[in-house]
Amino acid sequence: MATFKGNAITLIGTPVEIGQEAPDFEVLANDLSPVTRDTYEGVRIISVVPSIDTGVCDAQTRKFNEEAAAIEGVTVLTISNDLPFAQRRWCAASGLDNVVTLSDHRDLSFGTQYGVAIEELRLLARSVFVIDASNEVVYAEYLEESTNEVDFDSALAAAKGAKATK
Repeated sequence: MATFKGNAITLIGTPVEIGQEAPDFEVLANDLSPVTRDTYEGVRIISVVPSIDTGVCDAQTRKFNEEAAAIEGVTVLTISNDLPFAQRRWCAASGLDNVVTLSDHRDLSFGTQYGVAIEELRLLARSVFVIDASNEVVYAEYLEESTNEVDFDSALAAAKGAKATK
C-alpha cells in the first residue's frame, strides 16, 4: 500500500520490474519539446519526484545530479508533473546547470507506464529507476511513503554497474 503524507493513495499503471525492458514514454522538456525514453543514450537514472518545489524533492534532485556527475556515461532525468515553466524557473534559481527536468503533466505517459501516477493528486509518487544502455531496468525503487527519501546509495551503485553501451 502506498501513502502520501500518511494518507492512502492509488497508483495508476503497472510497476516495472528489474530485468524487463523499460517502457517507453513521452514527457516534455522545459522548452516544451517531446522527450522519450530513447532521447538520452547510455545509463539513465530516472529520479521521480512529486513536485520540484518541495524540500525533499529539491534535495533528491540535487543529490542525484551531484553524485552522478562523477559517473561517466550517466544521465540523470528528474521527472515530475510540475509545469515545464516551473521546472525551468527552479533550475535557474537552484544554480544547477546540468539538471534535466522533465514534465509529465500533459498526459501522465511516464506515470502510467511506470506505475507511479497518483490518482487522487495527479502527482507522481517518489521513486527511482536505473535503465542501462540497452533499455533494461536494472534498478527500481517504489517508496511506500512518497514523502520519504529514496535509497541514493543503491541507485547510484546500480548506475555504476549498469551496462553503458548497447
